Amino acid sequence: MEYTNFGKTGIRVSKLGLGGAPLGGDYGPVTDEQVTEVIDRALELGINFIDTAPLYGRGESERRIGLALKGKRDQVVLATKAVMRGVPYTYENTILSVEESLKRLGTDYVDLIQMHELSELNSEIGMNETVPAFLKLKEQGKVRAIGVNAFNPSLLLPFIRSGHIDSIQTFSRYMLIDYTAMDELLPTAKEYGVSVINGSVLGMGLLAESPAPFIKQDAPMFLEAERRIRQLDFLRKSEPKGLIEPAMRFSLSSPDITVTLTGTTSIRSLVLNASYCDGVGLPQHELDRLLALFPGQPLSW
Repeated sequence: MEYTNFGKTGIRVSKLGLGGAPLGGDYGPVTDEQVTEVIDRALELGINFIDTAPLYGRGESERRIGLALKGKRDQVVLATKAVMRGVPYTYENTILSVEESLKRLGTDYVDLIQMHELSELNSEIGMNETVPAFLKLKEQGKVRAIGVNAFNPSLLLPFIRSGHIDSIQTFSRYMLIDYTAMDELLPTAKEYGVSVINGSVLGMGLLAESPAPFIKQDAPMFLEAERRIRQLDFLRKSEPKGLIEPAMRFSLSSPDITVTLTGTTSIRSLVLNASYCDGVGLPQHELDRLLALFPGQPLSW
């Protein structure tokens, strides 16, 4: 397992992190015992970063992670988010959201708190109310670092430049069929010393040949994604779902990505993904060929 510094925080993190959405049952049934087995195996593999949110399983992901970490809390860098989808991003709601997360997680602090699902609608209130609430919680010792999560990279830029945050998290914007995070987001984060957490490097399952249930297979985005995937045969490995390894290595080997998340309830998948965190990226000729395919061309989800 490779490790790196989490921005300017002094926190040391594994370059592969465990994503909490599947642990809440968002992608299929899962039990408390399964979650504990996955987390125990992750720790054995050297993974020390766990990312969750109250949204995942409507609190079940946090509760299960809390159970699994009893007696092991000091072994992980624990990240969660605020607030729950549909709840206004006010100062008061942010404080309440974090307090409820701490109870479910069975801890008195989290290492990283992130604003969840930043959008045009909550961007201004997030800057004016959620960030001040995070700073207050940091002052109280209930959070160690502050981050922002968004699908649209452009929404993250003002937060990076504000100087108040330690990390950003984006998803499906630094992967084999859409690497537009390279255009402005990653250089800006690097300039300000802000860590980057990369989620959904398999494009919501598209690169694993298992699209998420919410992806409509007759939608223009799906058809465009399929078109792009057909152009990646030069990267494909011989084993089933042969784009998983190059997709993981593409993110894990990037010097601009601090943590790459893997969301799984499968021990086999977890072990495989951990094996790709060995410092070996795509061969330079393959990387050059990939980056020439879709420059500046975001997928329209």
